[in-house]
Amino acid sequence: MAHSSDHEHNGHSGHDENGHEHPRNPYIEFQHVSKAFGDNVVLSDVSFQVFPGETLCILGRSGVGKSVSLHNIMGFLKPDSGRVVVAFHDITDYNEAQMEVIRKKVTMVFQNGALFDSLSVGENVAFPLRERRDLDEEQIFQIVDGLLDMVGVKPMRDLLPSDLSTGMKRSVAIARALSAQPECILYDEPTTMVDPLMATLLGDLIQKLKTQLKLTSIVVTHDMRLAKKLADRIVFLYEAQAVFVGSVAEMEKSQHEVVQQFLELDALVVPGRD
Repeated sequence: MAHSSDHEHNGHSGHDENGHEHPRNPYIEFQHVSKAFGDNVVLSDVSFQVFPGETLCILGRSGVGKSVSLHNIMGFLKPDSGRVVVAFHDITDYNEAQMEVIRKKVTMVFQNGALFDSLSVGENVAFPLRERRDLDEEQIFQIVDGLLDMVGVKPMRDLLPSDLSTGMKRSVAIARALSAQPECILYDEPTTMVDPLMATLLGDLIQKLKTQLKLTSIVVTHDMRLAKKLADRIVFLYEAQAVFVGSVAEMEKSQHEVVQQFLELDALVVPGRD
């Protein structure tokens, strides 16, 4: 089994936009990953890297393999070709038992929140804590309280998910993801189907988690404003290919026709927004 120390790094300079040197190994890496469902190719020779503590945004219109990328990282899907590195390990050939270990370090916030309908908000967030079996009730209460406070839904502790708006459900799902104490969180379209104010709040929350907890994260989105706020680097997917990989500033200078169209359309959609 190959480990990430063996991997070539595609000419990455080892420095981020601020001139800080990266640890040599990416936390997550796609190496020439391809995936098709029958004749429908959703990822074609896609390569990118995410370094520890970085936020990568995967941008593109719907139906271009953005969520499929996350499912490959979580091991729910396997690539047809190429290698997938997660938490510094090449997981491409991992079985389910090996993936369970990885999923303790990397967790995913689904679009629908994937909360337990019959459990209160507080119990949903407590669920990963109870699975650890090393905390008493008072400790669990305090941790849940702190997490709900951090994501801004503390007053909703005793409500059921059905009482919450889509945006609030996502906030609770983020709190539950955090209670598992992951190293990395994957967000699938966190601002889709929520109002602009909630979208801004969720973006602020993801940014806060990155800076306060130094979490590595990947955000799948078609929301350019969110990407501008969060991304250290962007992967732009078009027709199954990564047509652009780089910083927001580099993306804005990109000569790629589709990237330019995306930026122009985005500017038109919400006039007057910064």
